[in-house]
Amino acid sequence: MVGAMNAPSPSADGRDSEARWFGYSRVEPAEKAPLVRGVFSRVATRYDLMNDLMSGGIHRLWKAELVRMMQPRPGLRLLDVAGGTGDVATRFLEAAGTGTDEAGRSAAAVICDVSPAMLAVGRDRAIDGGRITGLDFVVGDAERLPVADRSMDLYTIAFGLRNVTHIDAALAEARRVLRPGGRFFCLEFSRVVLGPLRRLYDAYSFAVIPRLGQVVARDRASYQYLVESIRRFPPQPELAQRMAAAGLGRPHWRNLSGGIAAIHTAWRT
Repeated sequence: MVGAMNAPSPSADGRDSEARWFGYSRVEPAEKAPLVRGVFSRVATRYDLMNDLMSGGIHRLWKAELVRMMQPRPGLRLLDVAGGTGDVATRFLEAAGTGTDEAGRSAAAVICDVSPAMLAVGRDRAIDGGRITGLDFVVGDAERLPVADRSMDLYTIAFGLRNVTHIDAALAEARRVLRPGGRFFCLEFSRVVLGPLRRLYDAYSFAVIPRLGQVVARDRASYQYLVESIRRFPPQPELAQRMAAAGLGRPHWRNLSGGIAAIHTAWRT
């Protein structure tokens, strides 16, 4: 493997070890959130372009599958946490259509992100695309959501949970804001389950992605962190266990592209 040989074990410091790691750099928990905000503030204007380049466009297929699993329809209310530039929320609204449910309600989505810069890019894109209704942008932390209890039908977090300081707190907040019977979805880079693919993926991640960040986003350090943060994220079975411990029922996951990414799902009981 390239670079991954020295990766700290995700469970080396106990269940909440992510609070003390910013990539492979040891930090105090209070330092992590500002560091993460700094990363996304710096890369906001090139974030979506970098996603296309890093994944060869495959992230679009992953997000399309996520939205399909959400079964969008009129009347549903979505909270997209770490929603950044609004890619998932916009796809959801487009799939839900412009109709209304039996109560006369259209689909609606709230994008919540800690980075005002990312939200600004998403808001500008929505306006340019003529999306001026059904979509709200809110600055907020996944561990302290500015959202009422039991107010959402769907909760999504795509490529954001690994950046949270306390994952268990974020999972508990997801349960709090979902109505009973609401659905939880997490799309995240995960643990590759195929040995040969894992070696190729590690080599590509550590050798190529930071260089792309340097050339395209003019920020190698941020993309070095993003690569390292993937290796720090809990493997699929551990995340499912933590979802269950937070009160999210029937946790399940589906691997994508051999486990490069995975969609975790659960119900709010």
